[in-house]
Amino acid sequence: MSRPRRQRRGRPRQGRETAPPPRDQGREAGQIAVLIIGFVLLALLLMTVVVAASSVYIEHKKLLSLADGASVAAADSFTLGQLKTGGGSPTAVLSGARVRSAAVEFLDRSSASGRFSALAVGPGTGSPDGSTAVVVLSAAVHPPVVNFLVPDGIRIEASSTARSRLTR
Repeated sequence: MSRPRRQRRGRPRQGRETAPPPRDQGREAGQIAVLIIGFVLLALLLMTVVVAASSVYIEHKKLLSLADGASVAAADSFTLGQLKTGGGSPTAVLSGARVRSAAVEFLDRSSASGRFSALAVGPGTGSPDGSTAVVVLSAAVHPPVVNFLVPDGIRIEASSTARSRLTR
């Protein structure tokens, strides 16, 4: 046999039967707006950095392509009078001055100075071993959004190596 339950009289237990007390809504009004503005500013900053880094990367690849063309033109700048035979096979002989002048001539023909700001042939341009043409180019890149932070641009450098091979 079970005993009948006693009903309590007086105050009901807290938390079960009563609603929670009303909160002060005015104190937290507008706090989420500040958080949203902060996240939007952070996203815009991140987007700006990505755009600037991508711009510098793409310009470096363009300069590298130009340096490749200049080094191939410089490697092909030997003349028949500059051939020497070493071990029975002919080899092309390059001089540092000739490599530099061929690279400058290639840049003038390709009108690259209009595409790059402060384009220059670097001091490493030449022929270190007499058969390899090394061309070093440098230019200034102006990222689109952060250009006001670096008005002179960001210097980039590209180096390319080419060698001519003579066959019979």
